[in-house]
Amino acid sequence: MSKFVPDIFFPSALTRSFGREFLPNRYHEEAAAKSAQVVDTAIKRTKAILLQQNIVPWKFHPREAPFEPLLNSTRTYVTSIILTQTKCDSRETFRALAGQVDESYRLSISTSGRASVTAPSSIGILRALSTLTQLFFEHSQPGGGIYTNLAPIDIDDNPVFSHRGLNLDVARNWYPPQDIKHVIDTLAWNKFNRLHLHITDSQSWPLEIPALPDLAGKGAYREGLSYSPETIQDIQQHGADQGVQVFLEIDMPGHTTSIGLSHPELITAFNVLPEWEKYALEPPSGQLKLNASTVYSLINTLLDDLLPRLQPFSAYFHTGGDELDVNAYLLDDTVMSNDPAVIRPLLQTFTDHVHRKVRQHGLIPIVWEEMLLHWNLTLGPDVIVQTWRGEEAVHEVMQRGHQVIAGNYQNWYLDCGQGSWLSPRDAASASSSVQPPYLDYCSPVKNWRQIYSYDPLAAPRPALSATSSQPPPLSSFQDRRHHDPRILGAEIHLWSEQTDPVTLDSMLWPRAAAAGEVLWSGATDEEGRKRNLTDASRRLSVWRERMVRRGVQARIVQMLYCTMEGVEACSL
Repeated sequence: MSKFVPDIFFPSALTRSFGREFLPNRYHEEAAAKSAQVVDTAIKRTKAILLQQNIVPWKFHPREAPFEPLLNSTRTYVTSIILTQTKCDSRETFRALAGQVDESYRLSISTSGRASVTAPSSIGILRALSTLTQLFFEHSQPGGGIYTNLAPIDIDDNPVFSHRGLNLDVARNWYPPQDIKHVIDTLAWNKFNRLHLHITDSQSWPLEIPALPDLAGKGAYREGLSYSPETIQDIQQHGADQGVQVFLEIDMPGHTTSIGLSHPELITAFNVLPEWEKYALEPPSGQLKLNASTVYSLINTLLDDLLPRLQPFSAYFHTGGDELDVNAYLLDDTVMSNDPAVIRPLLQTFTDHVHRKVRQHGLIPIVWEEMLLHWNLTLGPDVIVQTWRGEEAVHEVMQRGHQVIAGNYQNWYLDCGQGSWLSPRDAASASSSVQPPYLDYCSPVKNWRQIYSYDPLAAPRPALSATSSQPPPLSSFQDRRHHDPRILGAEIHLWSEQTDPVTLDSMLWPRAAAAGEVLWSGATDEEGRKRNLTDASRRLSVWRERMVRRGVQARIVQMLYCTMEGVEACSL
């Protein structure tokens, strides 16, 4: 008779039941999936994790307490794992639009040792295998192998959101390709399915464009710190193999100062010093000119070179559009004004042109919320809007007819709380905005509990007129997996002013894992209650140990006393 116990894995599953028998350590697979290469590679990864990167769970039991089966106990072996894919993948499976791929799966392990995975897609198979690796532990004694103390197991699982992403800034600091692939590995274990690479910015242009070689040749921090077309393809392929679609963002017309290192005639307010803050939110200042034919020529060449190479691996291309500084256009000889009434039609023309090019190459445009909500641009109905400044923006975007990728810097910005990275221009001056205690704009640190408590579906809704129509309040949905489909999902963000490859893992994990559970399992349980932080703390501590065993330098969740004595011992 199966017995329900709290699940031990991250993200939590929709439904699950467990018993309490031990199934030690023989592992074999029989795959019936159609996407053989992807699934076969996943099987090899799963075997390596189970047999070579598993954990001895002594940290999660009281001192001297038994926590594993005796070596002489009766053993029932897992002699086969049957993988069944019930539907064929399409050509678009690995570059699908949000919601086009069914990532659900069912995983079961009987007390007789029979294990099976059933899923409608190869991506579902990958998600199931990720869960499988969390069901087994390594025995502490030689010859003990691996075991599970949870059989019989029956898990029926599917995600709440179809867009579950990380936005990683790889422009302000340089990240070697192997570090980005390492991030993809960890995202896949946490059941994310999108990696949004913010790949260029004012500080550097590390993206090689063969038709415009000087962009990276002069815009990268130094020779060798750039991503070639082959490197980008390798990163995207690595993501596709793990069900993580990698898409790029070239932020424009703002955040483009680095173009001026090779094409200074295209940038207004280029690297103004010392008072860069008159023309930008952070140094260096500079934006693309808005009414210059030479800018359009560069954009055409850039996108015609880049987008055909991205299209086989991604359905999306992010064109940015945030934090445009109007004062920069006082210095633009094609505009000579900071009046929004003058700038807006020029920005509309620019955005329309960029998005036509994106569509010509078979991609869907994504923009930051300012294009719609601040500049009030008319965007095509296919354009997805990404919010970051507050929950109200999510619903305003939907009211205006667009799909939305949610986010809030006050909850899901991982770089917050590191303190100001700017120094006072004049240390003796009291007029500098950089003053003790030298906080950054979004302090404090967003710890994992705050991240875990953020609910993309719980935002307040603005008042509507009596003639307006809207879906029922999000809180009324009994099954939040049936939320308004215009909310595609959300992304957690890591901007890199104060992060580099040395600190990347610890800045991301395990905090991003907390967001991963919200995006996969929802911020509330099946009965509509906020998920329990005490339960999450226990599970996240175990999951952190698993990630560390797999080579992720994740920060600690709780001290050993708390994990060994039970999280209730450290509750208040």
